[in-house]
Amino acid sequence: MDAIGFLFLLLQSLMQYLLPVGEIEDEETRLRMDLFAKQQEEERLLLEQEMEQLTLKQSIVEQSLQLLVIAGLLVLLLVLWLMGCKRSLRREQPEEDDVGNDLEDRIQENIGRTLVERIQWPVQDLQAGCEWTTNLMNNYMIYFGHVMTNSFYPGLQRAIGVGSAFEGWSPREQDVLYKVLIPMTPPQGHSFHLELDSAEQRHVRNFRVRVQLECTCTKEQQAESMLCFLHHPEEELRSNQDPSLLDTLCTDSYLDVQKTARWFYQLVRAIWPALPQSHNWHLKLLPSTRSCQFQVTSGRKIFRIEMFFGVRRGDSDVFVSSQPREAHTQSTAWPETYAVAELKFFQYIARQASPDSLHLRCLQFFSRLLLGIGFSTYTMKTIVMHLLNTIPVSQWSRRHFLRRLIDISESLRLSLEVKRLNHFIVGNQRLPEEISLPQDVQMAEPPNLFHRLAMDPAAHSQGMGEYLDLQRRLVAVLKPDD
Repeated sequence: MDAIGFLFLLLQSLMQYLLPVGEIEDEETRLRMDLFAKQQEEERLLLEQEMEQLTLKQSIVEQSLQLLVIAGLLVLLLVLWLMGCKRSLRREQPEEDDVGNDLEDRIQENIGRTLVERIQWPVQDLQAGCEWTTNLMNNYMIYFGHVMTNSFYPGLQRAIGVGSAFEGWSPREQDVLYKVLIPMTPPQGHSFHLELDSAEQRHVRNFRVRVQLECTCTKEQQAESMLCFLHHPEEELRSNQDPSLLDTLCTDSYLDVQKTARWFYQLVRAIWPALPQSHNWHLKLLPSTRSCQFQVTSGRKIFRIEMFFGVRRGDSDVFVSSQPREAHTQSTAWPETYAVAELKFFQYIARQASPDSLHLRCLQFFSRLLLGIGFSTYTMKTIVMHLLNTIPVSQWSRRHFLRRLIDISESLRLSLEVKRLNHFIVGNQRLPEEISLPQDVQMAEPPNLFHRLAMDPAAHSQGMGEYLDLQRRLVAVLKPDD
């Protein structure tokens, strides 16, 4: 509380002290005094509230000033780079040379080259790792097909590499995680029905996969010696046929993620000795309840692989998968995932980009800059995807490198200020035509990835502070040499 508040309380105490101290027998006088005391208490509380609001406003102003200082530093960085490079290039050229657009292009090229050279990039060969993982998964799929023939476990389709490594970048220095999604189809005599879990209105949409038995009383299926789960006696089914999927991987008629994960682990362990990779590589299974994680090593080479499994929504690029999107996900909950659609977006950009495009370097640079700061790599990935969808891919070359880094930083700042960052896939009407979305996903209101900041002022204040930390790191890295 400041001096004004202190003087107010002191004056109030003196006034109360100067009141008559003798016995007060007049009831009306006593009531007036009580009323006066209540008014004084209300005024004191009101003053305290005003002081708290004033303190909060001062904090906001100070934070805004810090943001303006950081933004000014970034602009100053760009000016210093331009001035230094222009002086350097002019020394190399005769004064009579045309120093118009060509000079500006050379300045930007010099800035980009210098920045790329001074940034310590991780030594990674993601393409080789993705190819090795894909080859391993193809071999596994061959044996999965043999093992699953005529069984009543889900059918397994060809694995799809997803996530940062298959998109061409990785936030990790060395321990890269290669993620693959394995689409599942219902076995014969069964069908899958996706049901949206509307019991809770969550930021993440969860589905349940209801398994339903189908009649197989046809001549073709009878010729395969398959009994109908619906119309044959239960005793005959137990004696002559394997249990249905409902009796193995389901809980209350719904496909159970944890049971499915345990089944995957058994398959991976049992099939590994038959694979050609087993002769030179060592398999180590890693704990997980909603996926199958394992590590393969050969000398100093190490690959960490995580196998998720899911069910495709129609013929789209959207799946419901075992990968959890929030803590304490129920075992029968299958969150909606857009990993395949995001992969196809990066593949589309790669086909449009020139070989020297640095859009993935920009993403990798910020993902490493975020280490120890609260923003997720998915936040930066979302921002970069939005920018890639609005800025022509031709403007992500080396001579645009500094400008794009500043664009990414500014996009994050603006998103924090308005407390909103739209999901890139859901509700996006400007995606490439080759990305197929279900109608409800395409027309939905984009989820706000910063919804927690909008609901919690303390979280928003913390986010702004983390942004300032990020900017200090960015300025330190980009600061031109004296």
